[in-house]
Amino acid sequence: QVQLVESGGGLVQAGGSLRLSCAASIRIFSINAVGWYRQTPGKQRESVAIITKGGFTNYADSVKGRFTISRDNAKNTVYLQMNSLKPEDAAVYYCYAQNSRTYWGQGTQVTVSS
Repeated sequence: QVQLVESGGGLVQAGGSLRLSCAASIRIFSINAVGWYRQTPGKQRESVAIITKGGFTNYADSVKGRFTISRDNAKNTVYLQMNSLKPEDAAVYYCYAQNSRTYWGQGTQVTVSS
């Protein structure tokens, strides 16, 4: 069982930055992949970024060059640094971890004002 706790969401003006954190209950380096999805009411859930055990990262085209996913193995935490935020980035962001099954965090709200 893996428990994930997100934090760092909030209200920011367009062009601003936020850093989301996802703290895991187990050693982060033992997890095959950790990533972020986002969900907006009325829209399909979108995969935002992922980082694998080997350090490979991948991003949605909509966030490339603006968002960076990273991890701190000592803190068992994965981060999503979000820069140059746009109103369309507003959503509930969910952290997930993939091993033999997928585990989800509770979500954190990101609001971007124009």
